[in-house]
Amino acid sequence: MRKRLLLASAALSVIGLTQPALADGAYTPPPPVAFAEPFRWTGCYGGLHVGGAWASRDLTDPVRLVQDQISGPVTTGVTTATTDPSGWLLGGQIGCDYQFASHWVVGFEAAASATTLKGGSTVVLPLGNSGEREEVTARADFIPTFTGRLGYAWDTWLLYAKGGYARIGDSYTVAGSFTGIPFNFQGLDLSSGWTVGAGLEKALWGPWSVRLEYDYFEFGQKNVAMTDSNLGLTGTLAVKQSLQTVRIGLNFHPW
Repeated sequence: MRKRLLLASAALSVIGLTQPALADGAYTPPPPVAFAEPFRWTGCYGGLHVGGAWASRDLTDPVRLVQDQISGPVTTGVTTATTDPSGWLLGGQIGCDYQFASHWVVGFEAAASATTLKGGSTVVLPLGNSGEREEVTARADFIPTFTGRLGYAWDTWLLYAKGGYARIGDSYTVAGSFTGIPFNFQGLDLSSGWTVGAGLEKALWGPWSVRLEYDYFEFGQKNVAMTDSNLGLTGTLAVKQSLQTVRIGLNFHPW
C-alpha cells in the first residue's frame, strides 16, 4: 500500500511539473529525423591516374629495310619481328557526368598518359656476315584519349563502360651491322585508333572519388618512315599494334 502511494505521488509530481510548460506553450517537439540525400554523380571533375600497360606489336619487314637499303633489292620473303612491350602509366583526366532516371549516368572524358612502354626483339640478317643481327626496339611515349561513358550508379558506387578515340606516340629503332656496315634506322609515329573499357568508381569523403579501370586499345596497321641519318638511307617499316592498360585514378569533383 505504501509503494502504491509513493508511485502515485511521483506521477502527480511529474504531471504537475509538465502542465505549466504545456499551458505556457514552452514545450517544443523534437525535430523530425533527417535522412541523407543519395549521392549524385552529376557534375565535372579532374584527377590523376597511375597504372600499367602491355602491348603486342608486329613489325614487318625490318630485314628488308636494312638489306635492301644497303645492298639493293636482294631480300626475298618477309620477316616479322614481334615485340611485347610493357611499362608504367602516369597521367590525368578531366570530364563531366550527368545522372538521369535515378540510376543512369552518361558523360565524356579527356585523358592523357605518359608511359614507359618499351620492348624489343633480335632478328638475324641472313645475307650479312656470320652472326650479324639487328636489334628492333619499339617505345610508346604518350597516349591521349577522348571517350564517352555510360554507367549505372547505386548511391556512392558507379559501374561504367566507356569507348572512343585514342592516339599513341611511338618511336622505333632498328640498329646493328650488315656486311660490316653499322646502321641505325629511327622513326617516329603518331597513330590513331579506338579504345573500349570498363571501370568501377567509388565516391569517398567530400568531393573525392577513386576508380579502378581496364582499357583495350586498337591502332591497326600502318607504314612508319625510317631514316638512318649517318648513311643517308630511308625506308618503311609496317607496324601493327594493340594495347591494354589497368589504371587506378583519384578524382576531385568541385562542381
